[in-house]
This record gives sequence, C-alpha cells and structure tokens, in this order.
Amino acid sequence: MRAHIFIDFWNFQLSVNDAVGSTYRPDWQKIPLWIIQESAAVIGRPLSYEGTHLYISYSPTSSKDASLRNFATSVLSRMPGMDVSLVERKAQSAPICPHCYQAITVCPHCSKTIIRTVEKGVDTAIVTDMLKFAWEGAMDLAILVSSDRDFIPVVELLAAKGFKSVNAHFPPRGMHLAGKCWASIDLQKGLAAFARTAKTTP
Repeated sequence: MRAHIFIDFWNFQLSVNDAVGSTYRPDWQKIPLWIIQESAAVIGRPLSYEGTHLYISYSPTSSKDASLRNFATSVLSRMPGMDVSLVERKAQSAPICPHCYQAITVCPHCSKTIIRTVEKGVDTAIVTDMLKFAWEGAMDLAILVSSDRDFIPVVELLAAKGFKSVNAHFPPRGMHLAGKCWASIDLQKGLAAFARTAKTTP
C-alpha cells in the first residue's frame, strides 16, 4: 500500500508549540518514519513509504523566515524522500474601520505600520498534490499532517474514489478532520520519539 505524507509545516509547528512549548525542536528525519509506522499499525497492513511533502509558507520581509527558508532549502530538501514546497505569503489589504470605512494603516498604540499577510497557497498546494498522486495512480494512502478542517472536502473526495486517508494531529485539535478520515494518529505520542537530540538550526 503506497503512502505519501503531506505536512502543513506551520499547522504542525504551532500545534507543537501549544502542546510542549516553543523550545521543542523536532528531528525531521525521524518524523516520517514514526508516522509511517503508526499509520501502518492503524491501517493494519504494511505500507510502502513513497515520500514526504512539506509545505512551508514564508514572508519575504521577515528575517526570521529567511532563516527558515535557508534551513528548508539547505537541510530539509536534502533529506531522503523529503520534497519541500515554499509558498510566499501574500499581502492583504489593511483592516477597515467599521464606522468611517477608512483603512487603518498605522497602529494607534505604537505607531507602527500595519502589514497583514494571508496564507492561502499552502492549502491549495496540498490539495493539488493529494489529488495529483491519487489520479496518477501513484498513491493508495494519503497521510495528512494538519488539524485544518478546510481539508475535509478533499478527504471526502478521495474516500469517494476509494482512497484512504490517515490524519496525524494533536488532539483535541483537528477532531473534525480526523473524524472524516479513515483513521487518525495522535502526534503527541511521538514527541519523545522524534525529538531532536543534537542542537542545529533553526
């Protein structure tokens, strides 16, 4: 049974932060192996690991995101079976005052310019790839690492076409999505197994 892993990086990272704090650092080489093993257990049959697809959004004006992009291209993308997609966050219009309908471009408290970005490309990229691998006959099982209920339609579509999905998430986050998948696994149980042992960046 050929399995592909699809990871929404920021959804995963923010869920980790909520679960154990922002100082935790995962080992990205260990994560896919643990997920495949756990997924095989809940599916009840061996899986053929066909690769991990990691989707990372970034702001081109953020120095912190620049470090993440460098790590993604120089380290993550060189790991066996790891395919990294970098998606630029798009600028969003300034908030509008509900009374005078004027754009609020400067914070009234600190006088800093308000710049909002929106992340829409990551979800689209994940859905597109899930459908592509299924329709091309390159995948039997999709393992989706996210708690975003926006993925429910693609999971339901794949199920209608005979493709199983496993949701890897941090309960109670993502219970709606997990309920629509064929099975789910609790990532909190793997935190010790895929924790980073050597200090690297970021």
